[in-house]
Amino acid sequence: MDKTAALTIFESLSSGTRLDVYRLLVKTGPEGLVAGEIGATLEVPPTNLSFHLKALTYAGLLSVEQEGRFQRYRANMARMVDLIAYLTAECCAGHPEQCAGVAEAGACGPACAL
Repeated sequence: MDKTAALTIFESLSSGTRLDVYRLLVKTGPEGLVAGEIGATLEVPPTNLSFHLKALTYAGLLSVEQEGRFQRYRANMARMVDLIAYLTAECCAGHPEQCAGVAEAGACGPACAL
């Protein structure tokens, strides 16, 4: 991942609604949800939701699959893992052995606490 891709993801998640959508889809797992289910759960009108889903899809955070007349959305967990790897690539000044659990937990360990 490069800086431009990371910025696109952060810009996409800077909306409270989009963050809620992404977290909901992470919670539902690989089965995902159709757009109507997302809107009903989060109480977001369809036209507003469509705008947010497009932004998340453009950032690569969601995948979408046509199912008849519905579109099913799923969280792209690999994209988020890539973002976490990008953010933690130089953890502990390039000494990842000091950052216990970075790869496993996706967060810097006690050695990196500020």
